[in-house]
Amino acid sequence: MVAEIRNQKLTPAWIMALGTFAIGTEGFMIVPLLPKMAEDLQLSIATLGTLVTVFTLTLAFSSPILTTLFGSVDRRRLLISTMGFFALANLVAWQSSGYWGIFAARVLLALAAGLYTPNANALISVLVAPEKRGRALAIVNGGMTIAIALGLPIGSLVGNALGWRVTFLGVGILALIAVVGLLVGLDRSAGSGIAVPGLAARIAVAKRPLILVGLAITLFWAIGAYTVWTYIAPYLQSVANFGPHGISVIVCLWGVSAAVGMFSGGALSDKFSAKAVMGACLALLTCAFLLLSFTAFFLSPAHAVIPIVISVAVWGVTVFGFFPAQMSHLIQVGGQASAPIVLSLNTSSMYGGFALGSAIGSVVVSQGRVADLGLAAALAEVIGLILLYGFAARTASPSTSPAR
Repeated sequence: MVAEIRNQKLTPAWIMALGTFAIGTEGFMIVPLLPKMAEDLQLSIATLGTLVTVFTLTLAFSSPILTTLFGSVDRRRLLISTMGFFALANLVAWQSSGYWGIFAARVLLALAAGLYTPNANALISVLVAPEKRGRALAIVNGGMTIAIALGLPIGSLVGNALGWRVTFLGVGILALIAVVGLLVGLDRSAGSGIAVPGLAARIAVAKRPLILVGLAITLFWAIGAYTVWTYIAPYLQSVANFGPHGISVIVCLWGVSAAVGMFSGGALSDKFSAKAVMGACLALLTCAFLLLSFTAFFLSPAHAVIPIVISVAVWGVTVFGFFPAQMSHLIQVGGQASAPIVLSLNTSSMYGGFALGSAIGSVVVSQGRVADLGLAAALAEVIGLILLYGFAARTASPSTSPAR
């Protein structure tokens, strides 16, 4: 049956991308809405930043565990159930009247997101012919990119215009559309008989020194990215006197720049090298974050706009230009046979970094020092650079042994 399914076009990948689009939109859209939520719920922005932290931290820890626990479940049925659960959790957030209801909904959303994405990648990798696998995986994960470029700014505009709760309703509807697409567009036998690496195999891969260092680079890259991103709205309000519409414009710029970075990062990695692209992205990210702090310390609101626009554009391109290059680098270091496990661990490291970054940002903002956000983020990127080039000699002969 798999052989028959592999003769199909890339339609299943586009169907699964509906789910990653919904997940990406929900995961990123809450950040520019934090000031509105704080006003409505009468809580500090630092307190509401924990809604970002709990989502990313839950996803980081739950994804590899749940993927292993549900490894024997039919993959098509699992994707449908998970996306249905994701839709329900959004409706819970929409109807929640207080902080703890939204907190609980964000935990549920993270559990669903962490289960859907790796299983969608695993399923599409066996549904398409080997020569189409790269394109298919790019389409499935491209749903996240489109969410950043399109769903994020739309969510920001809608949330600021109609209320932040409406955004949860909108994503819930997107998730339900994805459920219908999965039901109609995937063959009933598509998800059966697919093996999933066990916990022991994941631990064996994660224990390799080169993999550990590679995952640490991802961790510090993500810490820097989310230290500022989580609190970009209060930063813009404080430094440049931006209102909701100005924040939405900056978020839109960041989203479009991120999409450019995502698509160009892979192409540049092929042309030059993954390591060169990673190093350039981390260095430029450091400069962008330092410029954000410099702007906050030394420029008036009237003179801050242009440096902020430049910083955000560079930040968006480089933060997601790094990601495909890092995936290519990890596959090279870990070996093709271990690629599925390595990339799964990389996702956990990324969301773990997002959680730590949002927590660090919360401490900075709670002290009333938004100008220091860029400094904290830049420090994390510098550590990533040190890790990248500090073990250059050891990466000259990457391991290619399969996972056991």
